[in-house]
Amino acid sequence: MPLPSDEKVVALANDLLAVFDTMFGVHPGFRPAHAKGLLLEGTFTPVPEAGGLTRAPHANRPSTPVFVRFSNSTGLPALPDTDANANPRGMAIRFMLGERQHTDIISHSVDGFPTHTAGEFLEMLRAAGASAGSTESPTPIMKFLGAHPAALQFVQTPKPHPSSFARQSYFGVTAMQFTNADGVSQFGRYRLVPVAGVDLLSDDKVAGLGENFLSEEIQQRLAAGPVAFDVLVQLADEGDVVDDATIHWPAERPVVTLGRVEITGVVADGAAQQQYMIFDPIPRVDGIEPSADPLLELRAAIYLISGRRRRAAEEQ
Repeated sequence: MPLPSDEKVVALANDLLAVFDTMFGVHPGFRPAHAKGLLLEGTFTPVPEAGGLTRAPHANRPSTPVFVRFSNSTGLPALPDTDANANPRGMAIRFMLGERQHTDIISHSVDGFPTHTAGEFLEMLRAAGASAGSTESPTPIMKFLGAHPAALQFVQTPKPHPSSFARQSYFGVTAMQFTNADGVSQFGRYRLVPVAGVDLLSDDKVAGLGENFLSEEIQQRLAAGPVAFDVLVQLADEGDVVDDATIHWPAERPVVTLGRVEITGVVADGAAQQQYMIFDPIPRVDGIEPSADPLLELRAAIYLISGRRRRAAEEQ
């Protein structure tokens, strides 16, 4: 996973990392966002028609080993699962294609993102930080949201707690370009849909649960059998915007199935592996290419920079 060559992207990634450090504190060995997580393992099995969408290896093999990481939002590694700030939840999948070869899906439990560009996201975070304890009216974050309707919509979107990591849908917010063996390309966005169905909790039910109820529940669930997610792709139509994560495509756009992930257990040394593992929002595999969404290079940069920092903490 190379660092982007664009110096402005790298500088912006470092600026964002500094803001996360200010907001949540520095926690050596943990991610600056989605710090609290659990690493699991399993298998991806494609549907027979997957090759019609992409020639990527994992879509055309009988099965592929995977790692799956579920996580809470924020950079606080001890944040209770019951805290409202733990939403949206995250789900990342790593497809192990060979020795030192992999491709990833990174998703969260809200269908969308608050800003189109990384610069806007940085502005939003700084406005939120400046609003803490502010007596100004309107506050900086209120001013920002008033000028950015997509961010306001994201903030106002309900983010209820799931009863289980296994009963929550997750969305890849940036579009990818899928190309099959015949060279036919289509843009699409990932959706990860639980086979057990979505089950969301009321605030009253959440209030009586333990601070680690999600990680404890998924382990109990796995003791009874695999946890499954269908990997879907919503396809864009000609003329749909494919480089802006704040824009939703119409609901009638077709959704196709790529395959199914079956999670079979918790990784024994998961805490150590989470320190080392750097997920990549850019696919870097033949048959799946990134769109021109400006968030992708920025996310790749900040994941890599923060990942190197985690690894350095592990070595100390």
